[in-house]
Amino acid sequence: MKFILGTKKHMREVFAEDGGRIPVTVISAGPVTVLGQKSKKRDGYDAVLIGYGETKEQRVSKAVRGKTKKHGIFKHLKEFRLGESDGSYEEGALIDADAFEPGESVRVSGITKGKGFQGVVKRHGFHGGRRSHGQKHSEREPGSIGATGPQRVFKGTRMAGRMGGNRVTVQKSRIISVDKEKNELLISGAVPGRRGTLLEIRSA
Repeated sequence: MKFILGTKKHMREVFAEDGGRIPVTVISAGPVTVLGQKSKKRDGYDAVLIGYGETKEQRVSKAVRGKTKKHGIFKHLKEFRLGESDGSYEEGALIDADAFEPGESVRVSGITKGKGFQGVVKRHGFHGGRRSHGQKHSEREPGSIGATGPQRVFKGTRMAGRMGGNRVTVQKSRIISVDKEKNELLISGAVPGRRGTLLEIRSA
């Protein structure tokens, strides 16, 4: 399995050979450093620990400092689970954007934009009330929220509340191109988060 960490830069469009327009997200991917590997025999599962984004020593805890001091101080640490056929990774090795190739299918995970407390129209796509027959202030109201018999609101009822700020994975995105000099990946379509959001990219 291939994997890397990166940050979202912006969206743009590119044109295919047949003239078709492809919306893409530009991701600054890596380089990431392999900090260690966990094994099923010793830790109960197979995984590799990587570090991304250098930062100042005083900005991380002593525990993180002790874990990464041989290879540098990193802002982000992340474990990626490995399968039986994924092999091993050498400690201190670098993984760059050129680990991926154009045309590959990938999964992209990240935290979506936080939108605060929102009503049912924005949060769930409700149509709101009718704009006729004397309804004066019901354009964006939720309407009825309970039944007469039970006299309570059922669990799971779609209502106003906090929106966004959730972890989302976009499946089957396609790598359009790889810029090895800038360490950038161009991935088809949109990915979660604002500019600067930390993203996890895995082979699908």
